[in-house]
Amino acid sequence: MVKLTVFTPTYNRAYYLHKCYESLKRQTRKDFIWLIIDDGSTDQTEKLVTEWTDENIVQIDYHWQENQGMHGAHNTAYERIETELNICIDSDDYMPDDAVEKILSFWEIYGNERVSGIIGLDSDTSNKIIGTELPVHLKTSTLFELYNKYGVAGDKKLVYRTELTKKYPYPLFNNEKYVGLAYKYYMLDREYEMLLMNEVLCCVEYLPDGSSLNMLNQYRRNPKGFTFYRKELMKLPFGSSLFKFRQAIHYVSSSFLSKNWNLLQETPSKMLTIPALPLGFLLYLYVTLKTREINV
Repeated sequence: MVKLTVFTPTYNRAYYLHKCYESLKRQTRKDFIWLIIDDGSTDQTEKLVTEWTDENIVQIDYHWQENQGMHGAHNTAYERIETELNICIDSDDYMPDDAVEKILSFWEIYGNERVSGIIGLDSDTSNKIIGTELPVHLKTSTLFELYNKYGVAGDKKLVYRTELTKKYPYPLFNNEKYVGLAYKYYMLDREYEMLLMNEVLCCVEYLPDGSSLNMLNQYRRNPKGFTFYRKELMKLPFGSSLFKFRQAIHYVSSSFLSKNWNLLQETPSKMLTIPALPLGFLLYLYVTLKTREINV
């Protein structure tokens, strides 16, 4: 029985998606499904995937949808996945040859219903770990505590139990294409810890058209999505006062960007939001200045 789905959201990446496919062809264990969520591509993606499906080397499930943005593609993926576990490998990333084997072998030994999944490592294309490794003295942790308590830095690769990732779908906002993916992860952190595995599960390359390198523009174009995300982080039952104050600053800034003048009525914490108003306004001015060309 197949236990793992590798899912890849993609948008007009036919020129690059083959790197991910080639890495999946090389996996030492082939008992996984590759789910491709094509988020409205207008290039040759569908033609390429049809050719790869005909090769019958990797089990592929391809789904095209109207463009909804990364979080909308994740929503669709979680709706379609039926395996016990899932991992997202972006269209500009690829997996080491033994990544699937490491995930499944690790889960067969340590997996249980008391955890939400596994946290592994990302590396760059030179095999250098992104950020820091995971604390060797810990067996489990929440994602939030790794970054905010134990000082872990850099992107990490997450493997989740699918029944849990079906919870907390990302909201869709008209004319917007972005909501922070960590919303779902932090919601699950309220209930579960994750197993820690100091193994590289994904090799990352940040392309010029990737969302990681266009965050300020995302911020400008998707203020309602950012407002939602910051409000939810302000509500978390964990996190320091400083962490929540930073969320309030971003909440103010994105509220100004969306022209939401009811921000004080809608905030989950007026005690945080009122003192955050000056800094939030300055951040709003900074984002507006740095991204003014996208509204010209």
